[in-house]
Amino acid sequence: MPPTDVTTLIRTELPRLAGSLRKVGELILEDPAAVTHCSAAELGRRTGTSQATVTRFCRAIGLDSYQHLLIELAQERGRGEVSDWGTAEIGPDISPDDSLERVVQVVGSADLRAVQQTIDRIDLDAVERAAQATARARRIDVYGVGGSGAVAQETETRLFRIGCAVRGWTEVHAATTSAALLTPADVAIGISHSGVTRETIEPFELAKERGATTIAITADTRSPLARAADVRLVSSSSETSFRTGSIGARHSVLVLIDCLYVRVAQLSYQRASASLALTDHIAGQHAVKSRRTR
Repeated sequence: MPPTDVTTLIRTELPRLAGSLRKVGELILEDPAAVTHCSAAELGRRTGTSQATVTRFCRAIGLDSYQHLLIELAQERGRGEVSDWGTAEIGPDISPDDSLERVVQVVGSADLRAVQQTIDRIDLDAVERAAQATARARRIDVYGVGGSGAVAQETETRLFRIGCAVRGWTEVHAATTSAALLTPADVAIGISHSGVTRETIEPFELAKERGATTIAITADTRSPLARAADVRLVSSSSETSFRTGSIGARHSVLVLIDCLYVRVAQLSYQRASASLALTDHIAGQHAVKSRRTR
């Protein structure tokens, strides 16, 4: 398992769990440090379940045993205590009475943690395969709605600047129409934190049927979007009070997009350099020049 991943894994899997299994996951997320001092039987009692339920929970999230869970929690806590990008003392909760200083600490710590988790778990082979396909693609579709729609548009902006034939689609009818016109020479990128957004999955699956290379950017590797992908890039969440997973994950998703973008620029160096040279002056030409008063 990649470093710092176990609590992210639990948050990802929690919506899939029901009843007693969900209770176990919620208690672990509530106080991971305390859980490291509990036996499986004690955790079962504290959640009103049983030792067998705790063992089933571990297996449901992909761990071999309760001991495996304890090791992962302890290692994650240790990394947090020595790391520059977050501390175990700063939790994700923000109350109405918290100071602005506390808000900045919580939000900043959560975002830095999510970015570091994404870097720790990044699959270099997957990024390379995604970049190779994107660099040689005849056409690139990017699908996303809501918060992921903003990321889809940002992806379009980045790739368009280096000469890629790319379009970000945030409306399902237009996205599906475009997907129907793709070929095996094309690439489709689907962006969804949950991986279950129907408006993104529908054109994404159609793009795959048309033979396009499909690249999923999601936090859930077992989601329908991930299952429909030829290549999966996995992001992490940085939830706090007032920020749901899709909003909290924005920074880590953009890290993946930037890695993909820069690698595509490397692979298509001449085209990318020429495109940037032809466009670099545009922003400067539209800058308002300040007038100095004497």
